[in-house]
Amino acid sequence: MPLRFYFVSIVALLVASTASAQVSLTPKTDTKPAAAKSEKSKAAPKAKSLPSATQTKSPFPNPPVDNPNADLAYGAFQQGSYITALKLATQRAEQQNDPKSMTLVGEIYANGFGVKQDDAKAAEWYKRAADMGDREAMFGLAMLKISGRGVPEQRDEAAKLLAASAKLGKAAAAYNLGLLYLEGQVFPQDLKRAAELFKQAADAGNPEAQYALATFYKEGRGVEKNLTEAARLLRAAAMVDNLDAEVEYAIALFNGTGTPRDVPTALAVLNRAARQGSPIAQNRLARVLVFGQGTAVNKIEGFRWHLAAKTAGASDPELDALFQQQTPEDRKKSEDLAKKWFGTK
Repeated sequence: MPLRFYFVSIVALLVASTASAQVSLTPKTDTKPAAAKSEKSKAAPKAKSLPSATQTKSPFPNPPVDNPNADLAYGAFQQGSYITALKLATQRAEQQNDPKSMTLVGEIYANGFGVKQDDAKAAEWYKRAADMGDREAMFGLAMLKISGRGVPEQRDEAAKLLAASAKLGKAAAAYNLGLLYLEGQVFPQDLKRAAELFKQAADAGNPEAQYALATFYKEGRGVEKNLTEAARLLRAAAMVDNLDAEVEYAIALFNGTGTPRDVPTALAVLNRAARQGSPIAQNRLARVLVFGQGTAVNKIEGFRWHLAAKTAGASDPELDALFQQQTPEDRKKSEDLAKKWFGTK
């Protein structure tokens, strides 16, 4: 699993701590969104209008401005020339004791970019850079220690590294440290502290933290309940392709929860999330189309999305029953569209 994946789902933690997040188009349904995803870029994501296509992001930060020769290794890395990047970064790390180059070497080994994945080597390089104060290396080493990859599992040590990295401005470190406070194993559970850390990361543009903090504001957990702020944060995260946030922001727009009701935009965002593979969005879109909620009834297309969602595990007995009431011809049309969606015949 790539190192950038966060060690635990924000939703799983909220469920474990008895939170409930309203993500249904109808008030009585309570369904949790998918797990929070990895940080796709070390740099702050760029905002864009909704809806739009998924933006491709760089897997590693831009060369530091105070390191005039680092662009050679980083440039090779960003072009996919990982062996060249590894050679250049290793050389610079050994000859000039450069922590940024050490971190890049650790990243290459941790993710198996162009080489066999070697978590132990990654940990060694991260530690060298972390000991020199590099916040990216602190974060990388913390994630290895949390999961026990290449090093013994040491959550206490990982928490210290995350705290140090977050203090230096690493948004992902603040977010993951917040998850530890929410989880309540390394530290006693402290929702207020978790919210503070999520806010630090959210203010720096981390979409996972924006989504997590929005959930807190929706439920009034660790912060005072504020549906307007929740909707604002969901929108911010949705604009940089956080799929869970897209789904919940679409629902907020549809219901007018914390934001002016805007059904056309809600359906456009929901449609985009469905096409990105969210079974929750597929189910909600199916219900919208089958029942004609805010749009024209289109049962063939609606049941197409129902079948897609059901295959992905989002069951809906009501739609199952209605689907069986369709004519054989219409059922086949929906089934054919679903097969086309999955790339089968």
